[in-house]
Amino acid sequence: MAYICGLKNQNNMKDVLIVMGSDSDLPVMSLAAKLLDEFEISYDLTIVSAHRTPERLTDYGNEASSKGYKVIIAGAGGAAHLPGMLASHSVLPVIGVPIKSASLSGVDSLYSIVQMPPGIPVATMAINGGLNAGLMAATMLGATNSAVKEKVAAYKENLNKQVLTKAQNLEEIGYAAYLKQMGL
Repeated sequence: MAYICGLKNQNNMKDVLIVMGSDSDLPVMSLAAKLLDEFEISYDLTIVSAHRTPERLTDYGNEASSKGYKVIIAGAGGAAHLPGMLASHSVLPVIGVPIKSASLSGVDSLYSIVQMPPGIPVATMAINGGLNAGLMAATMLGATNSAVKEKVAAYKENLNKQVLTKAQNLEEIGYAAYLKQMGL
């Protein structure tokens, strides 16, 4: 199996495997990759279709642990079997990202990923939740990696500061001026 993208860690192995069912999922899944880049977490990113490349899916699921990955992020739209099928072939935690579909706005994808049978868990993000998938992977890795844990904590503290700054600005200038600043 060929691997692409991402930073290598000290052992030349990657921590996270990011897969998507189609290249049309890349805008959403790139948000996970971008967050992992920001946290300097190594990953590979590729396309694996549950329905069009079932042998590739089986290989990736069966070999992910032996390749050194610690977490799998899988995004898919429509029937969205990719995350669940990877979870059925792997002992690693799988984070599912339902991709918004044209016909049912991603609800079909969400239901396909979140409704897993007992014994095959998939941690499911919101529709188009690529960023949260990356953050969830980082949080999982942070449980055993203090450097990553510190980056997650700093990220959350930055979110806190952003909200407090916005609240102060709103309180100082009022809602009408704030809306104008927002371009609304």
